[in-house]
Amino acid sequence: MFAPEGPTFRELAVQALSSVERGYDLLAPKFDRTPFRTPAAVLDPVVRELRELGPFAGGLDLCCGTGAGVGVLRQVCRERVTGVDISAGMLAVGRDHERAPDRGGPRVEWVRADARALPFGPVFDVVVSFGAFGHFLPRERPVLFEQVRSVLRPGGRFVFPVLAPARPGSPLYWALLGFDAAMRVRNALWRPRFVMYYRGFRLAEVSAELARAGFAVELRPVPEWGRRADGSPRGRLVVATRSGAAAG
Repeated sequence: MFAPEGPTFRELAVQALSSVERGYDLLAPKFDRTPFRTPAAVLDPVVRELRELGPFAGGLDLCCGTGAGVGVLRQVCRERVTGVDISAGMLAVGRDHERAPDRGGPRVEWVRADARALPFGPVFDVVVSFGAFGHFLPRERPVLFEQVRSVLRPGGRFVFPVLAPARPGSPLYWALLGFDAAMRVRNALWRPRFVMYYRGFRLAEVSAELARAGFAVELRPVPEWGRRADGSPRGRLVVATRSGAAAG
């Protein structure tokens, strides 16, 4: 739910009719008061898993927004944490959070860039991302994953959570289906496009794409997120480890 101090309906409508970049620039001052910010219930188990995999020297939060993932990386990286996002407004809010007093730990930097053209060499030990993949069409994912691989040192990890798909016929299923349908109509009729689709990120397809990009993929159930009625996990953590060479 939106907090009372969150964006108004009019502000959300203006954002929805903007580009992704401009829309998030407009939303940035109130983003942390919306349901779109990744909650602690998702972030905290990822911190635990990363502590088991680490420690790491340097980490990158891909499509960092206002810095939820940066906060995760600050707890598991010793030297350097970088947040990268296309929205200058979101980065500005993240920087303001980091200016709070008594901030110790690794050096934090904020970089404006397109995730499909990252301005880094292979300098990171871990890359995380939270809630951003709906902004990339399926045909764009191979380039995105190749870019992530290019900024990881050999043996580096690309880590992100994936929740199980909504049960067909459930209220959440129909809500997500309706949202994606509305976005497709909006993008067919209006420019600039705002790419945000919730139902196109299928775990089997994504795992295969990661393997083709040169990652060894492990799926870790996250106990804190519970199990569905059939006993399967409600969510998994994808841990993709950069191998020595990309698959041909």
